[in-house]
Amino acid sequence: MKKKIVWISLAIFVLVILIIGGITYHKFYSPFFNIKETVYVYIDDRKDYQDLLMQLETVAKAKNIALFEQFSKAAKYPGNMKTGRYAVKPDMSCKIFLQQLRNGNQTPSNITFNNIRLKKEFADRLGEQMMFSAEELLSQLNDSAVCASCGFTPETILCMFIPNTYQFYWNMPVDGFLKRMKKEYDRFWTPERMAKAQQIPLTPVQVSILASIVEEETAVRSEYSIVSGLYINRLKRGMLLQADPTVKFAVGDFSLQRILNVHLATDSPYNTYQHGGLPPGPIRMPSIAGLDAVLNYQEHNYIFMCAKEDFSGTHNFATTSAEHGRNATKWRAALNQRGIR
Repeated sequence: MKKKIVWISLAIFVLVILIIGGITYHKFYSPFFNIKETVYVYIDDRKDYQDLLMQLETVAKAKNIALFEQFSKAAKYPGNMKTGRYAVKPDMSCKIFLQQLRNGNQTPSNITFNNIRLKKEFADRLGEQMMFSAEELLSQLNDSAVCASCGFTPETILCMFIPNTYQFYWNMPVDGFLKRMKKEYDRFWTPERMAKAQQIPLTPVQVSILASIVEEETAVRSEYSIVSGLYINRLKRGMLLQADPTVKFAVGDFSLQRILNVHLATDSPYNTYQHGGLPPGPIRMPSIAGLDAVLNYQEHNYIFMCAKEDFSGTHNFATTSAEHGRNATKWRAALNQRGIR
């Protein structure tokens, strides 16, 4: 009888263990998150375990945060956290997600940047998408030694960034980001593009500076190559560029609709009404379309341009000052009619 009781007790004990094990196994291996689409959690260089737990509750909707704590502590994860951006998928189990965290298997981010004028604007945009801060990046972009190591100056460093969509790991350090972008820059400047620049002749940096002016001068892409040819004509003739966008940059106000004598008198190396040649740096981050428009500029005899009086964003081009004067008169009349001073 006693043996029977012992065997029954043992069987019950084993059954309980199996049930507990089965429940634990199910919780560990079954879908662990109440989400319908992939979300992401972020671990920065503070490696804050409590912050991770909060993200798992609020962002990933973990079904049992206490169970995650139990498993993660058993795996000694809290003391071995790795920075990164980690994907949480709807069908992901606690086991798979924890393995992902422990191994540092983060998901890369697609980072797109374009339509950027200033270094601070660029730093702010990247600081929102990467682990490094905007302040860290801006400090590097303003550091002469850092810029020189990439082949640029603080004035020309924006030329190094070719607007596009790139994949980065979120926790990439700022110096790694700069090295990667220098590789992308070198990849962009193929022997074919270099040859075209030499024929103008302009250096790659000068091409970028001119492209930045072209893109600020016209929002109509079909005009890029025409405007490029116009400014190249002026450069070759030793004429001042007299580009209004450079005056706006010098003044620090891109919203100006009418350039007045007070603006033209601004003392700045970026004021191409006062200084010959190209300004010391780009007035925006030029796009690939803008860069290629300079390299493939349209050959013509235009040396003057003026916005059309219909406010279409397109321009009237001219080869003589008399013709340009007539175009300018029509433009000023249109501004006056609209009360733009």
